[in-house]
Amino acid sequence: MLYDVPAPAKLNLFLHVVGRRPDGYHLLQTAFRFIDLCDTLHFEARADGRIERAADLPGVPPEQDLTLRAARALQQATGTRQGVTITLEKNIPQGGGLGGGSSDAASTLVALNRLWGTGLARRELMQLALPLGADVPVFVFGQSAFAEGVGEILAPLSLPPAHYLVAQPDASVPTAGIFADPGLTRDTPSVKIADFLASQDSGAATGQGFFGRNDLEPVVFRRYPEVSRAARWLSGRGIHARMSGSGACLFAQYATAQQAVLAQQEITATMRVAGESTGSTQVGFRLVRACPGLAEHPLRNWIAR
Repeated sequence: MLYDVPAPAKLNLFLHVVGRRPDGYHLLQTAFRFIDLCDTLHFEARADGRIERAADLPGVPPEQDLTLRAARALQQATGTRQGVTITLEKNIPQGGGLGGGSSDAASTLVALNRLWGTGLARRELMQLALPLGADVPVFVFGQSAFAEGVGEILAPLSLPPAHYLVAQPDASVPTAGIFADPGLTRDTPSVKIADFLASQDSGAATGQGFFGRNDLEPVVFRRYPEVSRAARWLSGRGIHARMSGSGACLFAQYATAQQAVLAQQEITATMRVAGESTGSTQVGFRLVRACPGLAEHPLRNWIAR
């Protein structure tokens, strides 16, 4: 049995769409960083070969559950006769652009590779991860990464320490619809990894510097006005936020934990006062959380090579 297995969220520090393949998949450049906002999974091995979840996940039927799909992929690839019952405790918001489902799938692959003793190397697990979703391989990769292609070409990044404020407006955004939107920019010029790293070093002292942009933001802001309103609301309070992935979550970067916590407290206090004085708030948030960036995935050392 394996209990309390973490699956951390990710941020896209920038996200450029630089082209599109003939098969319709988009070509990206992005920088991934893990943050200390985690789902938690529990795995109980079973000898009958069945793969089940202990409880339903609201809005996610079994055939779409990435943890079940990941477990079956590993089982089929290795020929193991072992099964598992999976319990998932969700903390990462769905439809938030933080990669929660992808992270759950990756932690499942890494944990079951250990629990079942299947002994696959990191590269082999990453190959199993890609058909599950473009973001799944980076969680198996296990460290901050500069990503290209559809997200599967990864180069390790050494990033300075940083802390983040993560805020989810009152919205959930399905990824597929954003990438299918005809208004999406698909021809952003490619950038060099050295330029991104230089921007991180120069912005480390203040924590507020952003590199590039998120090409999905304009589409999300147009289709989900509540996300656009939340970004403007934060900006009006001196919190310069960027959207992660395909949204809806917004994040701001800080040099210290104290700065991030103060920003969290300011948002929650301002919204509480607004609610008391007017009976409602113009902008609602489902989640407001200060959390540190992680140097590496908590399970990185669970894979021998």
